[in-house]
Amino acid sequence: MKILITNDDGIYSPGIAALAKAASRFGEVKVVAPDVEQSSMGHAVTHSRPLSYKKSPIQFEGIEAYRVNGTPADCVALGTHLSKTDVVLSGINMGPNLGNGMWHSGTLAAAKQAVLLGIKGIALSTPVGKTEPDFEALEPYVVEVLELLLNKPGLSLYNVNFPSEPTGIRWTRQSVRLYDGTIVPGVDPMNRKHYWFTVTPLEPAEEGTDRWAVENNFVSVTPLRLDLTHEEELNKALAQYGEQVKTK
Repeated sequence: MKILITNDDGIYSPGIAALAKAASRFGEVKVVAPDVEQSSMGHAVTHSRPLSYKKSPIQFEGIEAYRVNGTPADCVALGTHLSKTDVVLSGINMGPNLGNGMWHSGTLAAAKQAVLLGIKGIALSTPVGKTEPDFEALEPYVVEVLELLLNKPGLSLYNVNFPSEPTGIRWTRQSVRLYDGTIVPGVDPMNRKHYWFTVTPLEPAEEGTDRWAVENNFVSVTPLRLDLTHEEELNKALAQYGEQVKTK
């Protein structure tokens, strides 16, 4: 199996090194990652300038590794062009990608880009506290998740989140919650106004969701799809209007 690994934290992240180490048990690994941090970049792709890649300045224990002057999605597009790829792994992200965070996650976007190219994509993330995650302690669960998902047939997209101290693995659905969207104003040392965007959830995580699982120390494995169509709403509209909408 030929495995392409990327992330949105950049080539220097310890999370990508941990993932490359675990993935090497399952096949031939190549790392193609951004040269600088690209967190919350979402599914941005570079179209206004050319991309380039260089050999990684850090070593990955014999694994071929490159850095790209682009986004996570760029890295997948370029990496799959450079060599045959059977699966794309993105992460391990330094910070969770749960619920609504999926919309702007560069980590998940890399896995989505893989699926758009006809390749299985798996995004992996873990929370970060005051200290760096203990990737050595997480490794048995990373290996178990990879063994589970890499052996599943078909073109699939998965979002995986590891709590800091896992006790098991759960299949979950995406948590969808409303937030207050608070804007916190401030002033920098040059007396210029700036603003921080913060969010506070308006309700607790529902049981069976990705956020609930991680809050309860379970590894969350969420199958996703690219089709965002609201089927129930579409069926209601078709029943009311038919295929062609006439407002007058």
